Amino acid sequence: MNIPEEFYYGNVNPQEQFYKRESEYAAFVKTVSDNEEKLRACLGDEEQRLLSQLMNAQSEIISIEARERFIEGWKLGAKFMIDTLLMP
Repeated sequence: MNIPEEFYYGNVNPQEQFYKRESEYAAFVKTVSDNEEKLRACLGDEEQRLLSQLMNAQSEIISIEARERFIEGWKLGAKFMIDTLLMP
């Protein structure tokens, strides 16, 4: 299959993330997870609810930003293709 067909059938997912366990990214993920666990242990129910709301809102912001970057990248790629096809 070609890329558009793969994309149509859901075989291409730009949201998938793979990273090595020893990577800098993995270290930051672990830091966030460890600190969230420690922080939650110190908080009461109301504070944990507020923290969850904060984290959920932050996740939504990140999702919106990722979507917008994907769209802009897609547009830029299309502009490259058009420019390439129109080159003399």
